[in-house]
Amino acid sequence: MKKLLVTILDIESRLILKKYRPFIVAVTGSVGKTSTKDAIFSVFKGQSIYARKSEKSMNSELGLPLTIIGAPNAWHSLSGWLENIFQGLEAILWHVEYPDCLILEIGADHPGDISRVTRWLKPDIAVITLVSQTPVHVEFFPTPEDVFKEKSALARAVKKGGTLVLFADDEKVMTLAPEALKSGVLVKTYGMNAQADARGSEYAPVYAESQVNQVSVSALVGMSFKLDIEGNSIPITINGAVGSPYVYSLLAAVAAGRARGFAISNIVQGLTDFHAPNGRMNVISGINGSTIIDDSYNSSPDAAESALNTLKSLQCSGHKIAVLGDMLELGKFSSDEHKRIGKLALESADVLITVGQRFKTSFEVSPVDRKIKSFDNSTEASEYVKSVVKAGDIILIKGSQSTRMERVSAALLKEPGRASELLVRQEKEWLEKK
Repeated sequence: MKKLLVTILDIESRLILKKYRPFIVAVTGSVGKTSTKDAIFSVFKGQSIYARKSEKSMNSELGLPLTIIGAPNAWHSLSGWLENIFQGLEAILWHVEYPDCLILEIGADHPGDISRVTRWLKPDIAVITLVSQTPVHVEFFPTPEDVFKEKSALARAVKKGGTLVLFADDEKVMTLAPEALKSGVLVKTYGMNAQADARGSEYAPVYAESQVNQVSVSALVGMSFKLDIEGNSIPITINGAVGSPYVYSLLAAVAAGRARGFAISNIVQGLTDFHAPNGRMNVISGINGSTIIDDSYNSSPDAAESALNTLKSLQCSGHKIAVLGDMLELGKFSSDEHKRIGKLALESADVLITVGQRFKTSFEVSPVDRKIKSFDNSTEASEYVKSVVKAGDIILIKGSQSTRMERVSAALLKEPGRASELLVRQEKEWLEKK
């Protein structure tokens, strides 16, 4: 049934693209796809064009055609899927208002995922973010190199005369440049690398004074950096998110905007409208005067390492607490990577709380070590964290999707009534899952 549905939606997507010919920006990589896609949308939507982006992380074999059609995920509703199919037919048979620009996130869960898509999807701009040494989903590929080859299929799909935007700080990603240039594709780069076309520098967390129980404390509120481009150095401040990976996402958006010909001033204005996607290093007020860094959407070794390094660098008047759920789909790399990330967590946080058997069994801890607590599920972990959080604490929450770490974030919210606004996976279908 699913295979038939994917086939129908794919055919409709091809016909819709052929009819309306929108400008296409496609994003792939192992880390930062969703935040990069959202940053690009923030830049493009302010340019007097009708732009549509992949919602949330809809980058799968169903998510991509649904974005092209403009339909929602119908989950387990047969009538909902039939409605989506009819919506696609409507766009094909009649003339509907259709976006001038599509900003698409493209994932690769299994070998061939991107290669199949690029047989019919030819982006005007393709953006390749960091490709991890041990990426999520590597369990389903022979080697990490095969993951990279699958991601690089998008680079080879760019239209002649189009632009390939590459992450300059990753030597492997930069190996895609020569082939692109030979095929008549322009190349723009972004990163902290001094040679990058859109370069970031002077990243720093941003703090603000607040009152907790009539005591003044310095609370984390966001981040800032300098955008260096074409002889300009422009300060950028983003509230509600933290971590250098966001600098990369915003720089990728700058490079894509320049590739499209947008003025730098307009691009910078678009960056100020950027809202970090939920579940990805969001800075949220927590109970008892604490601060949550909600990174609960998903996890991989590189992403976990980056999040922990961010936690380690922060000023904190209380304790730094890392709540880490298992990292899934790592195959033979699982044990070593959980050991490595567990060790880094102990160096980065005052307290480490783990969720799941992989972390629990991957590194040995003295049973009397009060710095570490291990739980089988996120519900149990939530109750414990609530009991120990105090004013001034910073709590990093991260884990793979199936560990449901957003439940920990929900338990710690200062304003629990805003959970649907602030957190990931708050749809009815997710909340009802065990």
